[in-house]
Amino acid sequence: MNARPSSDSVGNLLIEIGTEELPAKSLLRLGQNFAVRCQKGLADAGLLQDPSLGYRWFATPRRLAVWIGAVRKKQPDQQIMRRGPALVAAFDQSGQPTAAALGFARSCGIDIAQLSRSKTDKGEWLVHRVTKRGRNASTLIPQCIDEAVKRLPISKRMRWGDGMAEFVRPVHWLVILHDKQPVSARLMSVEADIYTHGHRFHCNRRLRLTSPDRYEEILRGQGFVIPDFMERRQRIVKQVRRLARRVEGEAIMDVDLLNEVTGLVEWPQSVLGAFDKAFLKVPSEALISSMRDHQKYFPIKDARGRLLPHFITVNNIKSKRPKQIRAGNERVLHARLSDARFFWDTDRGASLSSRIDSLKQILFHSKLGSVHAKVLRLQTLSATVGDLLNTDVSNCKRAALLSKADLVTEMVNEFPELQGVMGRYYAKHDGEHPDVAAALEEHYRPRYSGDRLPRHAVGQAVAVADRIDTLVGIFAAGEEPSGDKDPYGLRRAAIGVLRILIEKRRNLDLKLLLQASARIYSTQPEPVAVSGAVVDRVFDFLLERLRAYYADDGYRMDDFNAVLATRPSSPLDFDKRLRAVARFRKLPQAEYLSEANKRIRNILRRAEDNEISTVDAGLLRERAEQNLLKTLTELTESVGTQFLSGEYNRGLKRLASLKQPIDRFFDQVLVMDEDPGLRRNRLALLRQVEDLFLRVADISQLNIEKQSKRVKS
Repeated sequence: MNARPSSDSVGNLLIEIGTEELPAKSLLRLGQNFAVRCQKGLADAGLLQDPSLGYRWFATPRRLAVWIGAVRKKQPDQQIMRRGPALVAAFDQSGQPTAAALGFARSCGIDIAQLSRSKTDKGEWLVHRVTKRGRNASTLIPQCIDEAVKRLPISKRMRWGDGMAEFVRPVHWLVILHDKQPVSARLMSVEADIYTHGHRFHCNRRLRLTSPDRYEEILRGQGFVIPDFMERRQRIVKQVRRLARRVEGEAIMDVDLLNEVTGLVEWPQSVLGAFDKAFLKVPSEALISSMRDHQKYFPIKDARGRLLPHFITVNNIKSKRPKQIRAGNERVLHARLSDARFFWDTDRGASLSSRIDSLKQILFHSKLGSVHAKVLRLQTLSATVGDLLNTDVSNCKRAALLSKADLVTEMVNEFPELQGVMGRYYAKHDGEHPDVAAALEEHYRPRYSGDRLPRHAVGQAVAVADRIDTLVGIFAAGEEPSGDKDPYGLRRAAIGVLRILIEKRRNLDLKLLLQASARIYSTQPEPVAVSGAVVDRVFDFLLERLRAYYADDGYRMDDFNAVLATRPSSPLDFDKRLRAVARFRKLPQAEYLSEANKRIRNILRRAEDNEISTVDAGLLRERAEQNLLKTLTELTESVGTQFLSGEYNRGLKRLASLKQPIDRFFDQVLVMDEDPGLRRNRLALLRQVEDLFLRVADISQLNIEKQSKRVKS
């Protein structure tokens, strides 16, 4: 640690909470969060002399700890000023204090003569200045720890013994050491002292801490504990990679598993094991799931990505008999893989299509029926989507019908994370069309943010249909997301639909798909009424999800809002418009045209007789309005064709040529003429200008940095 020489006024601080085994999956987050909250609490209390010194956080299965540098031993004294009435209101004309001044002095508990005066730009005031003495750190530090503990992200807290203390696991010891001096405190039913504990097996005794700066040294040297989570994780990575190279392979180390294993051990010792090659006939995903999710082992693959009959386990002890440790893990894994092989062999005894009726026993939603009812809806909706994608409709219907059949297999019952994956294997075994088999796995994608998308059109059709059906149904059931609550993952489903349509360049009309889904719900054997209002809410929900999607890509929100105002029903069309607007704003004419559109919108909104949109060329008296109509007519025909074909970028560039005609129009033409006919005709001309831009976006919503003079008002 970056120890800093302590002085009489400051010292480094160590806080450690010793517990029973903490949940491994959340240890990383708990350790970081505890340290951040402790440091912030001390900073807020004015106890950090130099916040730039930072902190070090530690987390092992049996402890959360933090080292914080240069913590004051006492708060600085604070000068507090309380302002009273203005001087003009504090004394009357004869110089006597008014009731306001006397009341203020009384509330401060002093004589009026003891009040001071403060002069500011806004006048002179009566003030009361007092020095608030700083409190000792020994009093404030326990309060900061207590507050940090209360604010930790713990989903469910435990109680233990007869007390009322609560924490993620029972607490057995507490260390608070400030500049070599223990801080007295009783938190979570434990008295603080200067003793930590080493490894449960290698050093099952107390270890005396003499200084916050020797914490790591003592635990590592005497206690067989590596307290630094990240250092422990890196040690595991090095050990696992070294062992994998022994069998000419590479370990499969996803971040979640690596963090979980790091959270399970204090003194990591990796062991290489093997299993029978005959198990490799079972789908590799099932073997990997057995090793990774159930046993917390690291599988090993070869250079071509094929699974090798080896694994690596990370133990928490350094055994004198490593061969026995290896043999024990191999026996356990053999049993697990035998189960997987049994499920694989058993499941293939019945086809997926024979399992469809069993889906009647699985409830999708109490108001929407079974999973069986859902796949029947998916058949119809997937056919609609597949037809729009110009793919084989019969394959789409077949894939939709089989899409959930693997839910009633033994393998998926044991390994739920393999739904879809096993469907693909079983469909291949049954001789289903390759596109159908692929779709059974692909329709679950994307499963999470950043996940791969379905590659094939059939998989895309079923994926979109599945999510649309869920969105429409759950909204119709009155359970749309609110706040942080989204139990059905509708936000994730919506983003999945949008990503598929945008990133796979599929130009589908969302409104039409939602309406089709609503009709299917209403015509199924047990109808569910889906109103037009529900369809509109789902459509709004989908469009609003695009906000975060494009924000992550770095798009400006005024660009997004400009396109959103026109409410394109195709996400791909939305994408094309947004990209065109983002380029348009860089044009020299963009600022002027945005301002002009704002002015046009304001004029039209204020005008009472602006319903007419047809321009009578015979009523155009001024050359400027005649030229504007001529330019507008020429552009409407050519640009309109480009807009219809989705060439928004080229179209908006062409519309930039309207700058000069619009500028002259506003300079030379009085829109709100006293003659009603002229006025309505000119308003109609402006409406046509606005409507032409609105074929892409409402550019009046753009906030463009000033490049030229503003439109004259």
